[in-house]
Amino acid sequence: MSLERYAGPGCLVEFMQGNQPQVAWVLEESSGRLRLYTLTRREEKMALSRVLPWMGPRYDGARDRSEILEILSGHQAKREAAAKAIEPLELWELAQGEVREESAEWFAGLVGETPDVDAVAAMGRALLGCKTHFKFHPPKFEVYSAETVERRLAEAALAEEREKVVVAGQAFFKELWTGWASGDRKKAAGLAAKLDPAAADRLAELLRRLMADADDPEAATLWAMLRKGLPEHPFQAYILATQWGIVPPHYNYLLDTADYAPGDDWWQPYADEIEARKAGLAALCREPEPIPFVSIDSATTRDIDDAFFAERRDDGGVRLVLALADPALDWDFGGPLDTAVAHRASSLYLPEGVSHMLPEALGTGLYSLCAGEVRPSLVMEWDFAPDGAVVGFAMRKTFVRLAENTTYAAVEAALAGEGVPGHLALGYELAVRLRQQRLERGAVIIERPEPDIILSGYPDNTAVDMGVCPAYPKSQLMVSEFMILGNTAAAEYAVSHGAAMLFRTQDATLPPEVRGIHDNPPSIQRVVRELPPTLTEPDPRPHATLAAPAYAPVTSPLRRYADLMNLAQLESLLRTGAPRWTRGELEARLPALTSRIEAVGRVQRFRPRYWKLLFLQRTCRERTFEGIVVDLGGGGFVSLALPDMQIYVRATRDTLGDTIYIGQRYALRLGRIDPLTNELRVFGAEEIPARLPEGTEALFMEGGAA
Repeated sequence: MSLERYAGPGCLVEFMQGNQPQVAWVLEESSGRLRLYTLTRREEKMALSRVLPWMGPRYDGARDRSEILEILSGHQAKREAAAKAIEPLELWELAQGEVREESAEWFAGLVGETPDVDAVAAMGRALLGCKTHFKFHPPKFEVYSAETVERRLAEAALAEEREKVVVAGQAFFKELWTGWASGDRKKAAGLAAKLDPAAADRLAELLRRLMADADDPEAATLWAMLRKGLPEHPFQAYILATQWGIVPPHYNYLLDTADYAPGDDWWQPYADEIEARKAGLAALCREPEPIPFVSIDSATTRDIDDAFFAERRDDGGVRLVLALADPALDWDFGGPLDTAVAHRASSLYLPEGVSHMLPEALGTGLYSLCAGEVRPSLVMEWDFAPDGAVVGFAMRKTFVRLAENTTYAAVEAALAGEGVPGHLALGYELAVRLRQQRLERGAVIIERPEPDIILSGYPDNTAVDMGVCPAYPKSQLMVSEFMILGNTAAAEYAVSHGAAMLFRTQDATLPPEVRGIHDNPPSIQRVVRELPPTLTEPDPRPHATLAAPAYAPVTSPLRRYADLMNLAQLESLLRTGAPRWTRGELEARLPALTSRIEAVGRVQRFRPRYWKLLFLQRTCRERTFEGIVVDLGGGGFVSLALPDMQIYVRATRDTLGDTIYIGQRYALRLGRIDPLTNELRVFGAEEIPARLPEGTEALFMEGGAA
């Protein structure tokens, strides 16, 4: 393998980054600009002038990313090992006084007669690492004289002692922390400007790593030295990073913790595959079924993955047809894009913005059930008798064209008015019956207001306001019941065909007092405490809360990866009679998938709470907040729900008074609120008078009772 003179596609090159040579694969060269694929699994663009003067070898033919990564790893390991075996000081002894400067290839010839490109690269790395004896003037290395070496060794020792990152970082971090503690946010830029650039880069990288993983073992030693003298704080790295300005105010570190890229730029390395999906779908497209499907979503929804149509049967029953978006039709499971999507696991819907699981070109474009557009779909069809019994069910792969994308608000208004469209009236009538049937089977339904978090000026001048999302009980009931119906039908279809799925299970017998509809905080708290957790399993088991004998989510394939996999199982059953994955294959994938679902789910749960606490922090001095006792608890603390916020707080019995009972209402004075550390205290409470309902006397508990 000889050195290459032209950095064309398939050629290996090296460049400097972080004061270290990095090996990369040339994907494209154009007018002195390179597009590279690196060992970090990322693409980078750079000028040819940045490439080190040992290029090669070149590999002909197409390679996918995994093959490229394997080749890069092999050469990287070989070069690292060879570089470690080189003694640059011995080479300096041979060369000094004989040559003024020479190439890495020439020096490699001193070690072996016919050095290949890996040997030359290893030599270049070794010489680059010996800065006291050699200086790199591309494309050659200058050989320092003995006098220069002696001087440089002395200078290096002095510089190392004077400019160690720890020394610079300790002082810098202390100043940043002092500025944060005093509320001074203006000195950070001036302080950072005084840092050595290399030290600044290292410190910034360290803070980012610690925000993503506070227990990073590789960063622990350096971090312990840098933060010496600072007070303990669980989010110290985050505070320093925001004070410095390397991340914006209110930075969502939870995304780093979950390794989740926000926004819609993450898919750029997979642009070719996205184009392939578009071309593949165009080739498969055919005339849509003439059913006037309608979707119901919020006004801002763009990833539309379900729609329905209902009509009256001749016998007085109802025909319901449910259309689901079908990205599984030509999805390349196991491909690079699929791997990235599986890692995202689900879409995130946060107050500061939406991050879709799929690239928006696919999730809100190609596969979204946009009205008037032909889209692939998995269609489920039921025939209901007049008494609500299912007398027929069918499922098919097809194409659909929606007649309308409407909203919860519009449907709610239509159902409340005169001349309700037939499909909406029938849909609501059926949804009411479906819910009643589930309640009769022991379902648990929790109804509570949904807080609306409103941000403006994000991120630099963020204002937070809170309200309550409008309730559209009839239209929301239609959508929720049809989704439960579809997911239950998917599970039953798979079970009847002996196919494994990613079933959601909650195999438990619920006590009678837990079943039914719960809409007040004490009742909701009691029920939530009684409900067992749901699991994702490859075997069908009942879902107690939904009163479903088996449940396999398929209705949100644009938003949840588990739904996409389940949809692919059904698609394969319909197409070939066999599932795409066996039970064993699904079980093998479950640990990684579950881990990603949990990681992304934590972002979805905890980020809105951050904004709620920020709102409380900024308004707690101006007003009180209604709290309702939901648990008398023990240890001197009582739990209260803040229904407007949908969060819980604990207060001491002394704060609440002598007599406390479940359902009691208080005007709470809150304080010591920290959205970052999730701290929230009740400083005072005043009872809101209310007449007790009959039978509540038994719930009274005198202050100080066990």
